[in-house]
Amino acid sequence: MSYHPLPWTLESLDLDSIQMARIRHNEDLFFLLCSSSFVESGSDLYTQNLVDHFAGDEELQAWLSQHWEHEELQHGRALTAYVRKVWPEFDWDTGFTAFWNDYAAVCTSEQLEADRGLELAARCVVETGTASLYRALHDITDEPVLKKLTNHIKSDEVRHYKHFYQHYRAYREREGFGRYKVFRAILRRVNEIKSEDSEIALRHVFNQCYPQHLGDEKAFRRISDRAQGLLRRHLPAEMTVKMLLKPLDLPARLLSLLEKPLARITEKLFLH
Repeated sequence: MSYHPLPWTLESLDLDSIQMARIRHNEDLFFLLCSSSFVESGSDLYTQNLVDHFAGDEELQAWLSQHWEHEELQHGRALTAYVRKVWPEFDWDTGFTAFWNDYAAVCTSEQLEADRGLELAARCVVETGTASLYRALHDITDEPVLKKLTNHIKSDEVRHYKHFYQHYRAYREREGFGRYKVFRAILRRVNEIKSEDSEIALRHVFNQCYPQHLGDEKAFRRISDRAQGLLRRHLPAEMTVKMLLKPLDLPARLLSLLEKPLARITEKLFLH
């Protein structure tokens, strides 16, 4: 299978120049980066579900398998390489294996919207979440290599969003579903993001770091809430709201009225 050239490569990141003093002590960033590396490294499973779901749409299938998956897996490789470099004592392989066993059980085709056009609206939600995550991580850190890496990934995710949105518009035109159905699909996917991928990943990072606290929900919540609180303070709320609402194709006046109040509650949708 031929792949489109990647917009950036892992080799372009000089991991040896990481300024350890700026990042090594930050456990919250460690949890956020490591859990993200787990999720991104499982992208091939999700891609196959989507490829199967869009059987017959050869253009979208080709983009998913030859572009999107290729770039998502590079995100996983790059984040993993960064985590291994900064925190070499963390047993990434063991943590990821445990994560994968749980993640594979919930990352199934049954999660996808039965209506393919609505699944593309839901994909826009996922890409909104990841673009916002990496924009926040970029703003949080002052370590130059991590700033460069998170900017690369954020740019990829915004581009992926635009691609899914273009296909969504084509399906909407053909299938004629209304805003209410789109809104329901968006809301369902927001709730899934909140409750599954990041939760499973964070839990397995915690289990690997603190085996003595395995099963201690209070200890896990203390670490998880602290890391998510860091994200919450840096979430690009206005960008997130604009991306979330775009598939609804609302009139400009209504959109402008909704953006500010929704920006204030977006953090509650994406973060615990």
